[in-house]
Amino acid sequence: MDTTAFIRLLQDTMAGTDTARTKRIIRFHQVSDYKRFLKQLSEVPSSSPLKIIRKIPIIQGISCWLPDNESLEQFSESLSFEKDCQISVNASTQKSISVEKGIPWGVNQIKAPLAWSTTTGHRIKVGVIDTGVDFSHPDLRYSLSRGINLLNRSIYPYDDNGHGTHIAGTIAAANQPQGMIGVAPRAIISPIKAFDQNGSAYVSDIILGIEWCIRNQINVINMSFGMRTKSKALLGAVVNAYNAGIIIVASSGNDGKRRSVDYPARYPQTISVGATTKLRRVAPFSNRGTFIDVYAPGDKIISAWLKGKYHEMSGTSMATSHVSGAIALMLAEKPGLTPSEIKSIIKRSIQPLRGNKARRIIGELDVMRMLQAVGKT
Repeated sequence: MDTTAFIRLLQDTMAGTDTARTKRIIRFHQVSDYKRFLKQLSEVPSSSPLKIIRKIPIIQGISCWLPDNESLEQFSESLSFEKDCQISVNASTQKSISVEKGIPWGVNQIKAPLAWSTTTGHRIKVGVIDTGVDFSHPDLRYSLSRGINLLNRSIYPYDDNGHGTHIAGTIAAANQPQGMIGVAPRAIISPIKAFDQNGSAYVSDIILGIEWCIRNQINVINMSFGMRTKSKALLGAVVNAYNAGIIIVASSGNDGKRRSVDYPARYPQTISVGATTKLRRVAPFSNRGTFIDVYAPGDKIISAWLKGKYHEMSGTSMATSHVSGAIALMLAEKPGLTPSEIKSIIKRSIQPLRGNKARRIIGELDVMRMLQAVGKT
């Protein structure tokens, strides 16, 4: 591939200001082309518009804004192109709660407290790719590492939305006398801020978050978000994480569909999670069906919020955080389990749902059954 010609084309198109632009992910088919491109890119002057290109090494790619009418067909044998789509966090209704003390109903329903005499998720690292976290929340103070802010790398991943804090609370809140307690109270949350204050992120930021998790040897990645379109670039990053031994837990989506789930939950390398109610039934908003690996509490879930507060939220996002916490409990008990082993253990240790005819295939997370199954592996 003529990387010099490609750089010249990028330079010309990115310098223009008169046309509408779309953010795109460009992947190089050959490692040698990608390395040569990066070397040439490092040599362009600091004033060049090329300096705003984001490098995504995990997929041998870049992300940048290009004019809508720009044809890159001449490079199609060496490069793959896709739109850098926006993804939204998966949560629906919410309301403020003044205070939450003790163990939330969902944590009780999956039987996590019965496991705490054996495992609390001690030192298991859970990467939460989300809106950041409230570092000053009293229930999360001892459960957080620094993480990373992909939107502004010079500052901590502070939460300006609330969703990420809510997810972190369900996974690992640890303030029993005064506040709430999560599924794995001694796990460590690494907040990865890829989503803005509106709960929106680009696929490229998600991929950079996954790359950060691989580099920092994270054990579990919580992905409480989804999109309806397939992304080969995102799949490439997910496969890389899976091959590195990281378990990825993803929300199925809140469209109430029977035969469809969002990406990345639809990828076989992830654990896809649907939501249940207090009555152990599938929540009306939850996507459902054979694409779901496990259900977990996701209706009217109370957890941590901004400024030390609490919120009640519903969504498959909330269900996903219960499963991530449960996997932290499992890994602290038996380190070294592979992603495929973990998925198999969870699927064969489910609690049957109420009113569901496909009882043997589908069910709700049950921590005690799960840990018993671990003992048999």
